[in-house]
Amino acid sequence: MSTDKQLLIVEDDEGFARTLKRSFERRGYQVLSADSLETVTALLASHRPGFAVVDLKLGAQSGLACVQALHAHDPSMVIVVLTGFASIATAVEAIKLGATNYLAKPSNTDDIEAAFARSGGNPDAPLAPRPTSIKTLEWEHIHEVLKDSDFNISEAARRLGMHRRTLARKLAKRQVG
Repeated sequence: MSTDKQLLIVEDDEGFARTLKRSFERRGYQVLSADSLETVTALLASHRPGFAVVDLKLGAQSGLACVQALHAHDPSMVIVVLTGFASIATAVEAIKLGATNYLAKPSNTDDIEAAFARSGGNPDAPLAPRPTSIKTLEWEHIHEVLKDSDFNISEAARRLGMHRRTLARKLAKRQVG
């Protein structure tokens, strides 16, 4: 099967996956869908997609494992990671594991297709006009510790040196994924 317009969408939100699939099919892509690493692995046994869109959070699983598997299967595959919970830490990890781009949700088909075309970096990208806020730095640190503790709230709170309930309150204000 040709890889030039074959796309794999790895997304556990059925409605969003269906919408993306229809939109990309209208643009001439042949679309495959998966909702877990296991499904991705099974699809890769018989398909060689040239493009992939991977959600960062797949239920209890991390989409980063899918990125790693896709890149190992075909290092030339263009992989775009989508997330509703963007952070510098997960963006860096996604790129290290083989993603070409990292987009925050909400992203539409135009955004994703534009990301497919931007496989190289931009040395002229504007620098942020102001430094990152303390709240953002705190959130990214909490997210990194959560990721390192497999999203175990009690363990993350222990590593952060705070009470579990305090961490739970912080997380309730801003969803984790």
